[in-house]
Amino acid sequence: MNHCGTKRLETDRIILRRFSTEDAEAMYRNWASDSEVTEYLTWPAHTSVEDSREALKEWTASYSRKDYYQWAIVLKSHGNDPIGSIGAGNLNDDIDMVHIGYCLGKAWWHQGIMSEALKAVIKFFFDEVGANRIESRHDPRNPHSGMVMKKCGMKYEGTLRESDRNNQGVCDACWYAILKSEQ
Repeated sequence: MNHCGTKRLETDRIILRRFSTEDAEAMYRNWASDSEVTEYLTWPAHTSVEDSREALKEWTASYSRKDYYQWAIVLKSHGNDPIGSIGAGNLNDDIDMVHIGYCLGKAWWHQGIMSEALKAVIKFFFDEVGANRIESRHDPRNPHSGMVMKKCGMKYEGTLRESDRNNQGVCDACWYAILKSEQ
């Protein structure tokens, strides 16, 4: 793949941009402190703005790497404050694959915002980075996450039983993917 780092992306309603440490208060307020948002994630809800600041320090320090991808989701009608995040981890250059993870503040659920963000990121990885496979997974108790994946053209590939761990403990994982040839 031709890694180029976290570039600014824009759609009709959202801007996907790099985080800065100044985003800590908005991150904490808008999603990271909400245990309902983090219920099925692999990291616990933040208990202070300092937790968000520490996460952002790590993320922003990683932007110097060309193979690091972590975007703040900014709703154009909401100013410059991020309302969620979307990023890629578990990159596998041997098979040109990226794994996407995301979360969004509860106030913005069920408005198509995450689907819009995921579509933009999928396009970026296929068109600019040269990925061949983009995958994601979710806990089956969080079906709305799977609906986002389906809406973006990802195909359900199966459920791996007790193959993951999140804030609920050991859990099943529903896997979805889209190939470049399917876009």
